[in-house]
Amino acid sequence: MNSAGMEAVTALEIHSKPERTMAKKVAVIGAGVSGLSSIKCCLDENLEPTCFERTSDFGGLWKFADTSEDGMTRVYRSLVTNVCKEMSCYSDFPFREDYPNFMSHEKFWDYLREFAEHFGLLRYIRFKTTVLSVTKRPDFSETGQWDVVTETEGKRDRAVFDAVMVCTGQFLSPHLPLESFPGIHKFKGQILHSQEYRIPDAFRGKRILVVGLGNTGGDIAVELSEIAAQVFLSTRTGTWVLSRSSPGGYPFNMIQTRWLNFLVRVLPSRFINWTHERKMNKILNHENYGLSIAKGKKPKFIVNDELPTCILCGKVTMKTSVKDFTESSVIFEDGTTEANIDVVIFTTGYEFSFPFFEEPLKSLCTKKIILYKRVFPPNLERATLAIIGLISLNGSILVGTEFQARWATRVFKGLCSIPPSQKLMAEATKTEQLIKRGVIKDTSQDKLDFITYMDELTQCIGAKPSIPLLFIKDPRLAWEVFFGPCTPYQYRLVGPGRWDGARNAILTQWDRTLKPLKTRIVPKSPEPTSLSHYLIAWGAPVLLVSLLLIYKSSHFLELVQGKLPRRFPPYRLLWYMPQNS
Repeated sequence: MNSAGMEAVTALEIHSKPERTMAKKVAVIGAGVSGLSSIKCCLDENLEPTCFERTSDFGGLWKFADTSEDGMTRVYRSLVTNVCKEMSCYSDFPFREDYPNFMSHEKFWDYLREFAEHFGLLRYIRFKTTVLSVTKRPDFSETGQWDVVTETEGKRDRAVFDAVMVCTGQFLSPHLPLESFPGIHKFKGQILHSQEYRIPDAFRGKRILVVGLGNTGGDIAVELSEIAAQVFLSTRTGTWVLSRSSPGGYPFNMIQTRWLNFLVRVLPSRFINWTHERKMNKILNHENYGLSIAKGKKPKFIVNDELPTCILCGKVTMKTSVKDFTESSVIFEDGTTEANIDVVIFTTGYEFSFPFFEEPLKSLCTKKIILYKRVFPPNLERATLAIIGLISLNGSILVGTEFQARWATRVFKGLCSIPPSQKLMAEATKTEQLIKRGVIKDTSQDKLDFITYMDELTQCIGAKPSIPLLFIKDPRLAWEVFFGPCTPYQYRLVGPGRWDGARNAILTQWDRTLKPLKTRIVPKSPEPTSLSHYLIAWGAPVLLVSLLLIYKSSHFLELVQGKLPRRFPPYRLLWYMPQNS
């Protein structure tokens, strides 16, 4: 074929694309963080979203309300984010530079409002509308279409959609396992779930037991300790307690780098765990504080700057798991008893459900481990249903929902494919059987690694940056991408959804981090040459001479000749070097 013919074919393919990828109608259920992500991603792919939100405003749990009468899970008044702003923003919409790194729920909701208004998302949301049912149409195997029945102020409506994105999140129904606590029905004090907690005022002067040590349990225990007579915090497993600031005062999330992620994957896990435990206990001896992880339990982490201080001051008392309740007392597994308990607050998490689905789809969607990449149910002939936001990450859920939505919308358009349902169901069935037999562990409750999961999703759509190529084309940017924090902007450098501002956002991310801290400018005064200056100037020569002396020492010869135990790992030599305090 000649060049003119090639050009004609190419032109024909280009002009035929809009017909093959005609705008499809997508139902988005929920207008929280993941719902806003989904609306935006639909618009980016020229899809037509209609979002159904049962309340009168967007933002989901981030929209504070004084009461929980509407049954919605919402933030408590004192909540502060535990992922810093640069690591928890939409990938093409950074926070304003004057926003604090960790912010109140009001500030975070303001950001959601700015995002929604900037991209014109609100016009696609139908407020005060409840989704009653989502069912496959009779010709689903051919069309992949869904019947969606909704109700708005008593009026029902039915519509047909080409795809559905479920964005109801994982904080729907409180998990309150009262049957697991013997004697709880004899207890005459107040019992509530953390979903009902908003402000501490009603608990002044009371003796309170908080059951469960997650982020919510730690926050509530700390806040109540300021006005309660005494707060007891019960945990079955213990936890590592992280601060929002790392050494040097930078947000701790900013150390989540590709370089560190690479080291974690190549170094032995025992070494990584030992190193982490050593570092954590150097900051705070968790055993002394009653916080250490119980033997045989999975490590977990919470972010709380005040809890250790409250324990140190006696405002919060750590306790083991609950064994039994009486009318006014609590007996713990270690045999101790606390009397005159007025209130028990369960921070025992939530159950997620999809009441608008029929079986077996309803049950399948609750099993995170068998959802394909935590998004697509395995039993559908057509991949036109996506579960957005049903994930646990050691990073920002907001970012995770955005990338799930970016991938899902491209699957809807046929630009990305997933394995056939027969294969997915076979794999899901096999996984469930292996878990039942104890061959593999059920990891559905484990937190996914943030960088690994983001890379996995963006690789599907061609938006994962190539680090080697980046070092060749743009070394300065590559350095920041690999050794700097893995901020969401990295996934807007290439591929579909490429954003021209991504490079600048990455190179200025530390400026936005430090900007809200620079509220008091201190004039710099000339300083005498410090010891560190001499160390930098003379460090290399001194190190070289030291190595030569060590080489000649008998100890070094013994090491080389194998006289020391073979199990002595070479990397232990690193710990002979002075550590930062």
